[in-house]
Amino acid sequence: MSEADSSMQIELDSGKRVKVKSANVLLRFDKPQPAELLTAAQARAAEIDLDLAWEFAPEGDFGFVDFAREYFDAKAGVELQAAALFRLFDAPHYFRRAGKGQFKKAPEEIVKAALLAIERKKQVAEQIEVWTTELVAGACPAPVREQLYKILFKPDKNAPEYKAVVEASRRAQRAVLDLLKDAGAISSPYQFHWRRFLFDQFPKGTGFPNVQAPAIADTLPLAAVQAFSIDDSQTTEIDDALSVTGLGSGEIVFGVHIAAPALAIQPDSALDKLARERLSTVYMPGWKLTMLPDEVVQAYTLIEGRDCPAVSLYVTFDEASLAIKRTETRIERVPIAANLRHDQLDAVVTEAALTGAAPADYPFADELAFTFRLARHLKALREVARGKPENFNRPDYNFKLEGNEAEPQGNETVRITERKRGAPLDLIVSEAMILANSTWGGWLGELGVPGIYRSQASLAPGVKVRMGIRPAPHAGMGVSQYTWATSPLRRYVDLVNQWQIIACARHGNTAALVAPFKPKDAMLFSIISGFDGAYSAYNGFQQAIERHWTLRWLEQQGVTELDATVMKEGLVRADTLPLVFRALGCEPLPRGARVRVRVTGIDLLTLDLHASLLTQLDSADAAGTAESEADADELEEAPTGALTLAIDLGDEAAAPPAADPAPQQA
Repeated sequence: MSEADSSMQIELDSGKRVKVKSANVLLRFDKPQPAELLTAAQARAAEIDLDLAWEFAPEGDFGFVDFAREYFDAKAGVELQAAALFRLFDAPHYFRRAGKGQFKKAPEEIVKAALLAIERKKQVAEQIEVWTTELVAGACPAPVREQLYKILFKPDKNAPEYKAVVEASRRAQRAVLDLLKDAGAISSPYQFHWRRFLFDQFPKGTGFPNVQAPAIADTLPLAAVQAFSIDDSQTTEIDDALSVTGLGSGEIVFGVHIAAPALAIQPDSALDKLARERLSTVYMPGWKLTMLPDEVVQAYTLIEGRDCPAVSLYVTFDEASLAIKRTETRIERVPIAANLRHDQLDAVVTEAALTGAAPADYPFADELAFTFRLARHLKALREVARGKPENFNRPDYNFKLEGNEAEPQGNETVRITERKRGAPLDLIVSEAMILANSTWGGWLGELGVPGIYRSQASLAPGVKVRMGIRPAPHAGMGVSQYTWATSPLRRYVDLVNQWQIIACARHGNTAALVAPFKPKDAMLFSIISGFDGAYSAYNGFQQAIERHWTLRWLEQQGVTELDATVMKEGLVRADTLPLVFRALGCEPLPRGARVRVRVTGIDLLTLDLHASLLTQLDSADAAGTAESEADADELEEAPTGALTLAIDLGDEAAAPPAADPAPQQA
């Protein structure tokens, strides 16, 4: 439109005007019209044979005008010049751009590599199209099935398998999981959740290498006690046992005896590395993955009828006041007289029997009566320290799978039974372990030996339990410090702490010099970090798979209605099942309101329970009372089972690639 010394005013086909530097103008012409030129030039550009053009192009830099005259005709006009420019610019794998209409012939090896890449890209695009078509038609290609969990949860978004799944979901206009399930990629919801967990946490498999349990070389004294453990019938890793001596003497010695694998397993040994890799036993209904191989567990477990190596804490109490007089830690062999099973004894070991109000016809009746009295006393002291009582408003639930004694397959019949939280035998064991963990934690601190602690600054909402290497108060427990040291067969941090405790028992005030882990040891921080991640993942899986079996129970029992208690924002908690879900219509109801809901749908893949409000079971006044009396801990939002996929259907990178030229080579 106009031209100055160093710039031009240009009008685009759209009518928009722009200012362009004269140095950037590559071609000037009067005829034909710009649109006609572009159309004709692009058509002629397609006629240029790139292989032939590259073969006869000069070795140095050259301009597109010279190229047009060499390739087409010495009198090549503006149309052919523009055609040459377009073709050269669109073929960076043949000709490098040197700027301002100048190009340079690419080396032969670059051309060959680029052409190979283009062909490979074309083949990948064709493969994606084939797989997409198969998925839409209801068939799952083998590569997609083999990489299913990687595609869904840790995808390489440039992988053809991922792109095929995304494109098939778009094309079929179906949810990814529904598409894959109908295509046969997901054999069953249970296997889907199980295999996903193994993919995430055990990519190398769950088996153990062939390792032997090392013998304990120490000659240990035999304890003058008859100890007993309290676990359920499925427990094989029996970490802890109790003993009581001196009943009726005015001074009671209460013993907490912990299995001592740390006497045999040395830091950085093969077994230590195995345990450090798993960090904890994984629990789930009908199955578990142990931290240590079973033959190793059986070598150190506190099984009845054996004198078992143990780290023992002895606490001497005044029999009347239950005041603590002294504590002592010993490394010894402990006679295990019995492995009591609470699922067999809960019905007879009742509060009435333990307090003398009912007959006590069971083993260790006198010892259990004292430990129950002691447990209530210790709990009361902790509740004073924590500032409010511990409430056990909700029961625990036991899952039993019938029809298969081996690894579950997902088609078993599930039985869910309630077990009162805080039952007498549970209270006895939990208070004994809290006593041991807090006492040993304080002892480590006194001797300057680092350990792995759990602490909580306060009971205020949102204040989490944290792990560290220094003793600090645990507000939730109501103790001055708290370690984990009573489950060394099941948790790696307990094994680490047991090494430190053994050093204290052997060396006393000089333990800090010889303990395996020194103050500010970087390895302790690494262990804490790894354990936090693994333990959270394991607990998350346990919650998810228990939710799966709970939903399966609803299906098997044909349940269509549930009674529940409102939590907040439409979330409700089933009264008789370990289940939290959203129920339409409950959003405006106050926290604590009791409702009956109708089950409208169950999705075992996403672990969703769909429900809607049928009726409110209590009055608005009663609901308000329930809300004011409920403990905040009981009303925290529980997991609702939502499944999060890493697939993004809106990701442009997931679209199948076109077989176009490769980007310009550097």
